[in-house]
Amino acid sequence: MAWIILLIGSLCEVGWLVGMKYADGFTRLWPTVIMLFFMVASVGCLGVAIKTIPAGTAYAVWTGGSIAAVAVVGVFFLGEPATPMRLASFALIVIGMVGLRLSGVN
Repeated sequence: MAWIILLIGSLCEVGWLVGMKYADGFTRLWPTVIMLFFMVASVGCLGVAIKTIPAGTAYAVWTGGSIAAVAVVGVFFLGEPATPMRLASFALIVIGMVGLRLSGVN
């Protein structure tokens, strides 16, 4: 269950980052409020997950999942480039996350 909560936290971090983009330097109220909601939810999920998952592993997966998910959102919704090197680098992050999960630690 802790791994699911951790992945939910990673997805909330995506909401935080997308909200930050649309908050326009914190000048737009609702995107800022949404960003703050996802920020608290993301860190809260990480806090729950590290009760059973080692902190270093949890943090690596939390940030790695966020990086990979934000990259997908950036390419498909924000018009960011999808160069082969960029995609390969994100794939390595995902491979590292899977490796951490399969390492047998919780």
